[in-house]
Amino acid sequence: MKTKPDLSFWKLWNLSFGFFGVQIAYALQSANVSRIFTTIGADPHDLSYFWILPPLMGLVVQPIVGMMSDKTWNRFGRRLPYLIAGALVAVVVMCLLPNAGSFHFTVASAILFGLVALMLLDTSINTAMQPFKMLVGDMVNEKQKGLAYSIQSFLCNAGSVVGYIFPILFMWFGIKNTAPEGVVPDTVIWSFYIGAAILLICVFYSLVKIKEWPPKLYNEYNGIEEKPVKKEKKDVITLLRHAPATFWTVGVVQFFCWFAFLFLWTYATNTVAHNAFEAPTTVNYPGISYEGKDYQGKYLIANDSIIILDHGKKTEDFLSTHQGAFALTTADIVEKRADGTLDISATGNVRIDDASGCEYMTRTVLDATSPAYNEAGNWVGVLFAIQALGSVLWAVVLPRFRSSKFSYTLSLLLGAAGFFMTAFITHPYLLFVAFALIGCAWAAMLAWPFTILTNSLRGGNIGAYLGLFNCTICVPQIVAALVGGWILTMLSVPGELAPEYLMMAVAGVSLVIGSVCVFFIKEGPGKQKPEETPEISEVI
Repeated sequence: MKTKPDLSFWKLWNLSFGFFGVQIAYALQSANVSRIFTTIGADPHDLSYFWILPPLMGLVVQPIVGMMSDKTWNRFGRRLPYLIAGALVAVVVMCLLPNAGSFHFTVASAILFGLVALMLLDTSINTAMQPFKMLVGDMVNEKQKGLAYSIQSFLCNAGSVVGYIFPILFMWFGIKNTAPEGVVPDTVIWSFYIGAAILLICVFYSLVKIKEWPPKLYNEYNGIEEKPVKKEKKDVITLLRHAPATFWTVGVVQFFCWFAFLFLWTYATNTVAHNAFEAPTTVNYPGISYEGKDYQGKYLIANDSIIILDHGKKTEDFLSTHQGAFALTTADIVEKRADGTLDISATGNVRIDDASGCEYMTRTVLDATSPAYNEAGNWVGVLFAIQALGSVLWAVVLPRFRSSKFSYTLSLLLGAAGFFMTAFITHPYLLFVAFALIGCAWAAMLAWPFTILTNSLRGGNIGAYLGLFNCTICVPQIVAALVGGWILTMLSVPGELAPEYLMMAVAGVSLVIGSVCVFFIKEGPGKQKPEETPEISEVI
């Protein structure tokens, strides 16, 4: 097997530069998805469920991209065709997602549109992101992998900073930061538009600057026989059975880390809006609870003709006087025709058998149309930028620790402290400290897992293993999304504002557990920390 040559700094830079544009898209999604869904009318207890789609798509897409690109050779290269396809879809969807509330849909239809757009966006981002990780595994020798992943981490964080601060920058430039009920503000919409344009530029740059090795040369550098005697079938199960212990032990740490960060992305906006900006609340769609089910809508219509709810307590009055059964329709839009009959856009119909068995219910939520809420939404972008900057600075410090496990553990503990602070701090600028500490954990999560894993891998299945390893990022997010609403409900008092800030504390506990699991990591062959990493980090 030939030894992979050393690459110049700028060749290493070019291998990962497109990551800058992809990460802007990812940052815009991370910082604004919960804000978008809250604005168009989603229940806070349902927010975590919307976040199932991104990691679920990653779970499906990343291994497929990894294994398919291992076998792909065409005029564009081996990994680059997937970058092109993913980026083009992402650009289109980035122009659609923030407009989910602008097409005059009902609340339910707007949420459904947003979910489909979010699914497509995350699928395309995952498709575009994977090639950059694989290119490093394909073309960089082990001596330079520390530098390559440091560059990738730098570009990742730089793209994040740009994406996070777009909304507040556009507000400073005079773009409107509030909008009518159900409509996403222009600051967010234009952030997605500009992010899509930058992504296109980065993809074009990558196509011009990256020249992948032809198949024969790739095989020589990666120790693959050009004409194997017997073609061995390597499906997912086979690959997992032969995965090194490093794959599994690092995966356990990954579980608790990404579990925590899913809660950050889901609940940070409303936590900051409530704690630090004192965003006003509103009673959003009071309704009826009957036999364990809740029926809510902008309007409730009884017996096909009587409007019993319009943001008031007519529901409660109706239940106190009505006896027996009645037909109930929940609707988002009600208009009276000239003849006095109703024109409705219904979201559900049910027959209530016994009015005396109903309970009047309310749902208190943050007022997403208020200036305070939208200022908080922009401020969360700034806080995420602080997290990214803290991550860059901490990435320089990480290699200076003598023990990589100690630095990994310390980073996660600092991040846990940041989560606990976020849960209870009420001053906007003090949150800078909390998010800088969270950035320490983020730096370790970006730097160590892939460096440790790739040093334990050999042969022609690097792309497949990296794709499978990304499942250790996706699965914990899916689990967190599934249980997030349940945990929040357990912590909530019916009718009162959901205590989303407590989910930050739950995330902190998860990172503490992850820090303990670091000591169980089994290191693969080769050094976990390249000798030249400290010098490289100084350059970065």
